[in-house]
Amino acid sequence: MNKKLLLILNPTSGQKKANRYIINIVSLFTAAGYDCTLHVTRYSGDAAEYVSGNAEYFSMIVCVGGDGTLNEVITGLIDCGSSIPIGYIPSGSTNDFANSLGLSKNVMQAARDILKGIPRPYDVGCFNGRCFSYIASFGAFTKVSYDTPQTLKNSFGHFAYVMESIKEIPELKPIHAKVTANGETYEDDYIFGSISNSTSVAGLLTLDPELVNLSDGLLEVLLVKNPENTMDLSNIAMALTMNKYDNDTVRFFSAGKIEIEISPDVDWTLDGEYEQGCEKIVIENLNHSIQIIK
Repeated sequence: MNKKLLLILNPTSGQKKANRYIINIVSLFTAAGYDCTLHVTRYSGDAAEYVSGNAEYFSMIVCVGGDGTLNEVITGLIDCGSSIPIGYIPSGSTNDFANSLGLSKNVMQAARDILKGIPRPYDVGCFNGRCFSYIASFGAFTKVSYDTPQTLKNSFGHFAYVMESIKEIPELKPIHAKVTANGETYEDDYIFGSISNSTSVAGLLTLDPELVNLSDGLLEVLLVKNPENTMDLSNIAMALTMNKYDNDTVRFFSAGKIEIEISPDVDWTLDGEYEQGCEKIVIENLNHSIQIIK
């Protein structure tokens, strides 16, 4: 009997480059013995709903889209308690999580790699009950991912994020937050904060790969203080570009559970998608909750 494969395609992802390969992708998996069902997403949340309601009928899911689409696939699987493996063909504008996994940027090569790969366990983050596959963040540049028009993303890809980020710089304001983890409390004014399970953040910041393990039960916390003078700004730039987090302007540590007290007016982004702010936030690592083929 043929193996059952669910193929999830986001037709608006990135520069829509994957759309023209979809027949070839289906043919590739069919030739490998899979009975393929293609679901083309129609609206935000569609992938999560479809996966949650239909995962039990399949032995594998292949996600063709960006990190937001992958987030929905993961959310759907966790919601229905399924642990079937996920193949990821990244075709978004930045593909942060795919970069952390070392997946091919070539659509057909990524598809072939799935056939040769094996399922590996990875962690997922949980933000007040909502799952994220690689990052939850607030402050500087976090609005860029969900505020950048899709047409601009499709036309210019990653460069669109850079352009929108530059526009945001004059509007940066300090955000007061109290962060508790590992029995320690960090309270200060910050311009950026992220809790991640990735080496690449918004395509603009790269964490030291030696400090990030995607399946160790821990999330990486990065807090950037509000610069009070040019020296602080210089230290921040040095820390983030050189991956040296040993000065007073940047806090970096790993934890399995993080509690945050912050103004509810501060908006967040989860895997590039908007998340409304909340006064008290609990973020936890869901260790080995998904399997991704690599």
